[in-house]
Amino acid sequence: MYSVITTAMNYGLDAIPVHVEADVSEGLPCFDMVGFLSNEVKEARDRVRTALKNAGYPLPAKHITVNLTPASLKKSGSSMDFPVAAALLSAFGIVAEGLLKDYVLLGEVSLNGRLLPADGVLSAAVMAKKEGFSGVIVPKENAREAAILSDIRVIPVADLKEFVSLCRQEFDCDCFYRTADPVWETAYSVDFSEIRGQEMVRRACEIAAAGMHNLLMIGPPGSGKTMAAKRIPTILPELTREEKLELSQIYSLCGLLDEKRMVRSERPFRSPHHTATPQAVAGGGRFPKPGEISLAHRGVLFLDELPEFPPRTLEVLREPLEEKKIHLSRLDANMTYPADFILVASMNPCPCGYYPDRTRCSCSPSAIHSYINRVSQALLDRMDLCVETEELPFLKMQGDKKAESSARIRRRVERVHALQRERYRDCGFSFNSQIPASFLETWCRLDRACREVMERKYEEYHLSARTYHKVLKVARTIADLEGKEQICRGHIEEAFCYRSPGKKYWR
Repeated sequence: MYSVITTAMNYGLDAIPVHVEADVSEGLPCFDMVGFLSNEVKEARDRVRTALKNAGYPLPAKHITVNLTPASLKKSGSSMDFPVAAALLSAFGIVAEGLLKDYVLLGEVSLNGRLLPADGVLSAAVMAKKEGFSGVIVPKENAREAAILSDIRVIPVADLKEFVSLCRQEFDCDCFYRTADPVWETAYSVDFSEIRGQEMVRRACEIAAAGMHNLLMIGPPGSGKTMAAKRIPTILPELTREEKLELSQIYSLCGLLDEKRMVRSERPFRSPHHTATPQAVAGGGRFPKPGEISLAHRGVLFLDELPEFPPRTLEVLREPLEEKKIHLSRLDANMTYPADFILVASMNPCPCGYYPDRTRCSCSPSAIHSYINRVSQALLDRMDLCVETEELPFLKMQGDKKAESSARIRRRVERVHALQRERYRDCGFSFNSQIPASFLETWCRLDRACREVMERKYEEYHLSARTYHKVLKVARTIADLEGKEQICRGHIEEAFCYRSPGKKYWR
C-alpha cells in the first residue's frame, strides 16, 4: 500500500512543503528511508519504529520504503518524525489517508510515542495557509504558536495514540485548538523620561530613530550609554501586524517565542556579549539559523564595549548594514535572512574609561591609541552619528524636572517616518539612511551657502565619500524633524556636530 503526507521544512525565513511517501509491499523485510537526508532524519527510522511499537502499532515484517521529496533538497531537523509515523500508519490502513491530505504535519517523536515540540512551527503554518491547506497537526506544546494565524485550523496532538484516535473520529470539531486572540499590543518596561540630563544623547537617539541611522556613543562608565540604547526601541513607531508576524517567524525558528504571548509585538533590542562569535552574530551552522543581526530585525542591535569585540565579529556586520539582509552560503544550503536594524554601539574613550580627565585617567597615549583603533575605520564610516556622554552633576541627578517621555518623542518620529514613506514610495527604499548616492542630489539638495559650509567642513574633517553622504542623510533627517523641505545651514552644522567625537578620538 502507498500513502503520502505533507510536512514542512524551514528554508531561510520561510517553510517549504515536503512530501513524505510511504510504500509497503511484500518482499525481504526492511525499512529504508531515501530522499537526500541528514543524519537526524535518517535516525527517524529507529525512533519511529520504536515509538509505533510502544504506542501499540508494531510494524509487521514487510518491505517498507519511505521517500521524502523533493529529492534535490537536503532534509534536516527532527520534525520529520511525526509525518513519517503518520505516513506509515496510513500505508498500513490504520488511519485514512484522505483525511490527512488537507493538513501539514510536523513534530518530533519520542520512543514512547509522545510528540515533542519543534522549532519553526509558525513558518509552517504560514506556508500551509499560503498553499491552501486546511490546517496543521502539531504537538500540543506548539498549538498556541500555530494559532497565531487565526484563520487556519490547528489540531494539537499529545502522542501517537491520540493521533490515531482523532483520525478515527474524523477530526471532530472539538479537537481543534481554540484560544483567545494572541496579544498583539506593544508594551515596553522602560521609558526615555527615566534619563536625566544628557540632552545631546537624547537628541542623537531621536535623530537615529527618525532616519534609522546607526549611532555610536563614547563616554565614561556609568554615564548612561546602555540606558539610552535600551530606550531607542520605545521611540520607534509601532510595528505593523505583518512586521510582528515576520518577527515572530524569526524567533520561532530559534525557539525564542514567549510562551505566554507568542506574538513578538515589541521592537527587538539585542545586546550580544563581546565574546560572541561571528556565527552567533551573523547566523550560521551546518544548517543555518538566524543570528543576532536577524533577531534584531526591525529593532536595535546594541554592541556594548565595542572595542572588546573581536575584529572578525565586527567585520561581518559591514555587508548586512548596507544590504539590510544576510546571505549564508553552506555546502548543503544557501539561506537569506532579513537584517534591517539600527546599529547602536557604545565604548569607553580609553581602557580605564576616564580619558581625557587626566585627574583619573592614567592610561598612556599608546594604550589609548591602541584601544581606540581596535575599531576599524571601515566600521566607523558606517556609523551615521557619534556622540559623547557626560557624567552628570549632582543637581541634575537629584532634580525634580521630569524628562520628555518616549510617547512624545515617538509622535515626532512617527511623523518623520510617514513623511519618508510618502517621499520614497516609488524609490525602492523607505528611510533617509538608505538613500542611494544617485538620489542624494534629488533629496538632499544644498543651496549655495550650505555648499560652502559643506566644502569647508569636508576639508576640515578629511571626509571619505561614504562619510560625506552620511552627513547629508543626517542633515536630511534633522530637516524633516523640523518640518523643513530644504536643508539649511543649521542642519548641516548640527550633522557635523555628530562627527566631532570621531575627529577627536580618531585623528
